[in-house]
Amino acid sequence: MKYIKLRDLEVSRIGLGAMGMSTAYTGSGTDDAESIRTVHRALELGVTLIDTAEIYGPYTNEELLGRALKGRRDQVVLATKFGMVSHAGDGPGNLDSSPANIRTAVEGSLKRLGTDHIDLYYQHRVDPKTPIEETVGALAELVAQGKVRAIGLSEAGPDTIRRAHAVHPVTAVQSEYSLWTRGLEQRVLPVLRELNIGLVPFSPLGRGLLTGRIRSTDELAADDFRRSNPRFAGENFDHNLALADQVQALAAEIGATPAQVALAWVLAQGDDLAPIPGTKRVQRVEENTAADALRLTDDQIARLSSLPQAAGDTHNEAQMRMMER
Repeated sequence: MKYIKLRDLEVSRIGLGAMGMSTAYTGSGTDDAESIRTVHRALELGVTLIDTAEIYGPYTNEELLGRALKGRRDQVVLATKFGMVSHAGDGPGNLDSSPANIRTAVEGSLKRLGTDHIDLYYQHRVDPKTPIEETVGALAELVAQGKVRAIGLSEAGPDTIRRAHAVHPVTAVQSEYSLWTRGLEQRVLPVLRELNIGLVPFSPLGRGLLTGRIRSTDELAADDFRRSNPRFAGENFDHNLALADQVQALAAEIGATPAQVALAWVLAQGDDLAPIPGTKRVQRVEENTAADALRLTDDQIARLSSLPQAAGDTHNEAQMRMMER
């Protein structure tokens, strides 16, 4: 496994997103033992960046990682997120990045994760009710106290990133990015590179569609959040499935899996980004991490880059309103 730097934080070139181990996807929360084996196998393969959030569950994903990392904490660059749970009474799903809420949130995350510090602490979504300067000021205090090593933002736009970075250096921005979700390339990515801020792409496999293993939404459980995702709906799904088939065709030509090709394309976009494909299975973490050794030719990268964008928004309407781009 190769390693890169997100600003001054060294991480594995490919990380691990833990959300699906506990929530949102078909089978989530049904086999914690396999999820823990997956975390352990990822560490054996050289993965160091592991990502979670207090809203995942809520809380259960952090608790799971706390168990999985017991005795192994020093092997991990541990990232978690705050701001989608209001601890003042409004509860989960309500944006709150006020300093008071951050102070409450961090203590809960530290306890659940079984650690005395968080390596990378993200604002999960920008809170329009709290100036970003106040949010980052509170995070800077946590850095000074040793509870947080580095701070990040998730799905923030250029203006917010600049304002945040002016208060305290931002180490990374997490955003959805894949070969068919490329909206940040024009406005966000240039700002990140100007300010030396790393990018952590989530959903680099298109929530599973780019793996080629999903052929019908009937395969998804009734509580799978993808059933409400526009990219999995009607004609959008058919269009996107055809795009995934083109990725699969290239993968077959070069003796790789579609997931490995999709990840290799992301990795080819720069040495300042570390995607975090999510999985809850040992076999998949082995497949995904092997993408680090796959080198696409310039022609293959161009062929993938020329694919049309996926049809449909990346999130449902309520979730889209929480995002800046």
